[in-house]
Amino acid sequence: MLDTSPESSAASPDAPARATTLSQRNFGYKVLALVALGFLAVLAAGISAGLLVGRVQTDTGWVEHTFQVQQQVQSLALDLQNLRTSRALNRLRHQNALNSPEAADYANTYRNIHTKLDSLARLTRDNPRQAERLAAFHIWLQRYVAVSAPGTFIGPADPVPQVNNHLFEQLQVLTVGLFGEEQHLLSLRIANERASIAIFWKVLTAAGILLVIVAIGSVTVIRRYTVDLAGSRDELQKLNAGLEDMVRDRTADLQRANDEIQRFAYIVSHDLRSPLVNVLGFTSELSSALKPLDALIERAEAEAPQIVEESARLAVREDLPEAIGFIRTSTQKMDRLINAILRLSREGSRTVAPERIDMNALVDGVIGAIKHRIDEEGITVRVASNLPPIISDRLAIEQVFSNLVENAVKYLKKGRPGEIDIRGRALGAQIIYEIQDNGRGIDPRDHARVFDLFRRSGVQDQPGEGIGLANVRALVYRLGGLIDVRSALDQGATFILTLPAVFTGEKEQAK
Repeated sequence: MLDTSPESSAASPDAPARATTLSQRNFGYKVLALVALGFLAVLAAGISAGLLVGRVQTDTGWVEHTFQVQQQVQSLALDLQNLRTSRALNRLRHQNALNSPEAADYANTYRNIHTKLDSLARLTRDNPRQAERLAAFHIWLQRYVAVSAPGTFIGPADPVPQVNNHLFEQLQVLTVGLFGEEQHLLSLRIANERASIAIFWKVLTAAGILLVIVAIGSVTVIRRYTVDLAGSRDELQKLNAGLEDMVRDRTADLQRANDEIQRFAYIVSHDLRSPLVNVLGFTSELSSALKPLDALIERAEAEAPQIVEESARLAVREDLPEAIGFIRTSTQKMDRLINAILRLSREGSRTVAPERIDMNALVDGVIGAIKHRIDEEGITVRVASNLPPIISDRLAIEQVFSNLVENAVKYLKKGRPGEIDIRGRALGAQIIYEIQDNGRGIDPRDHARVFDLFRRSGVQDQPGEGIGLANVRALVYRLGGLIDVRSALDQGATFILTLPAVFTGEKEQAK
């Protein structure tokens, strides 16, 4: 047994849409996750690289600092050697004279040594071991200068040379200690620098690998989605092709059905008119026949009132005239309805002839045709001076505007000066016209029904059969447009026409 419940029948068409939506959502999540992962990888690599670059720069600065200290120590050792050489030459050449060139070299070298010691003290103030060596160096240097400076006494048994050599050896030992300490620090700092550089390259390599993985994953996901999308597009194209054929067939069927309905309406309305004319004719004859009957009743009442029955008198003077009047009113209303159906039928079979229409001139003609009513009611009509022109069927457009303007004049609000505004604007390939009034308005619940055939809204105090707006909608639809209304009770109404700027023909509109 087939399940024809709304739930089961509605589940099948929605399933592919839900599956497509879920697939698109999953794809979006995957791409977002991959992009986020790639961004985090780049961010982490950037932060790590920045930290490691700073670390490498710090290590490099310490290496340069160590080289600078070693250069100062080497220069200090050279100055010590120059100090010893100047002393020896002064003793050999000038017997320890104070005014010799070698004595001056000795003094300059001694000052240079003090300058380098101060510089080393500043460079190594963060190293307690080097500070101790420099303090000891100052002490031994003073002792050495005290026994080796030019002008010191030297006798046959003077032990100064032996003391001098001992002091100089102590200074050399301290110099070697200073250099060795810096050499040890240099080894450690170069190792730290190399380790930082190695970590930096590892981080860059890991980030690069992660980016490659993210790129491959993104390309794979996007390619898979693109393949699925291409397949879906092909399927959609096939469905669209089939749908277009189906719509074309259905449109042709509807057109044929519409033609049949129009022909049927024409035939029915035409055939109904013949008996209706007969009814109207016999009604007139009955109305004429009542006059001699009424005269006969009057004569009988005058000559022999006893033969006149009350029922006969009432029938001749009240019942029959009332029935004949009812028949005449009904047949006249039916005649108007049949004529309206015939007009609709003929309008549907008329060939549309598009031409360029000056809308300001057309609207002026419509207003001019009912100007006497507008003046009698004291209505103010304002027409925009720049109504956009249109290429469409002149007769149909004129009927549409005539009907809408006449309705605006017909359904005024009593006690309120009437106002009608007509304006228009171009919107792409469409043109929008608006006819606005300040009349009695239309209840929002009746906005759709006012366009139905033989349907009216509000108080029925104006002549009409409910055909005008139905005819307007049929004409607008045939011209490829739409009509809508915005209104509320006692707040006027605005009818909005949306029409193609260029009418391309009924066949093209149906495609």
